[in-house]
Amino acid sequence: MRLSAIGLLVTLILGVLVAPHAVAAQAPAKAARIGWLRGGPETPEVRPITDAFIQALHDLGYSVGQNATLAIRFPTGPATLSALAHELLQFQPDVIVTSSPAAAEAVRQATTTVPIVAEDLETDPVASGLVERYSHPGGNLTGVFLDVPEFSGKWLELLREVVPGLTRVAVLWDPATGPVHVRGLESAARRVGGQLHVLEVRRVEDFAGAFRAAMPAHPDAVIALSAPLVNNHRQHLAALALTHHLPAMTLFPGFARDGGLMAYGPDLERFRQAARLVVKILHGAKPADLPIERPTEFKLVINLKTAKALGLTIPPTLLFQADEVIR
Repeated sequence: MRLSAIGLLVTLILGVLVAPHAVAAQAPAKAARIGWLRGGPETPEVRPITDAFIQALHDLGYSVGQNATLAIRFPTGPATLSALAHELLQFQPDVIVTSSPAAAEAVRQATTTVPIVAEDLETDPVASGLVERYSHPGGNLTGVFLDVPEFSGKWLELLREVVPGLTRVAVLWDPATGPVHVRGLESAARRVGGQLHVLEVRRVEDFAGAFRAAMPAHPDAVIALSAPLVNNHRQHLAALALTHHLPAMTLFPGFARDGGLMAYGPDLERFRQAARLVVKILHGAKPADLPIERPTEFKLVINLKTAKALGLTIPPTLLFQADEVIR
């Protein structure tokens, strides 16, 4: 069935030119139809995500444009995620990937039969009702989730190593992502006697206002909690932090590459994990029987250029721990 023009549908029909991979799986018997609902617009910051996912599919025997078709939807203009989810179902996919809590919920509401693989760094899948149990999801959804509240404390710990006497931290939080990480950060702050000023951001236009609202409290640093909104606009956020002379930290490694001070979190491997789950489903596995996974690789990225601009010295011990240093 022909897809309508609601939102932006990118149907990748050209072959991906990549070298053969030594561990590539045997080519599948039939072509696969894979849908993907993203939580934010297509931006240069998220293009590597698409590339990593396509490469992972290729390594596992599914080459887009040859034996697989990938239809991607991005919310644009007035189109809702619910409408885009129903549009993707017209594509008659064998499986749908989702990126963001809202995207996962939109597809789950739209279908109880099409398998869903969610990539979600903010939601507790059991508490939110997406699945019944971690070990046995029980429905048509499985995926990769980072629902570990204590993980948030690592950002505060790292900032305290770089910013002497850090006590006050401004926190940018998109409520649409849920409370997992904000609660984890609050718990960590109580342990070390830190003070948090949580500021809600729901649109990229809210970033500048949040910084202005934070400055009267004289924060020592800013933490942007994990959200598609943050990942989709990393450069803008990094520039605002530098303009306000604030050390900034977030989950996405690309943030430090784009000018932020530091980032600690899972990189593109989480999309390769999602691709592996997709291929298991294409080979006959049921989401109900595929345990929820968590990211397996985390990166600490430090931007020394930004540290110099902020007048900060990164301790040698922290530089030694870093997976990547921007000089």
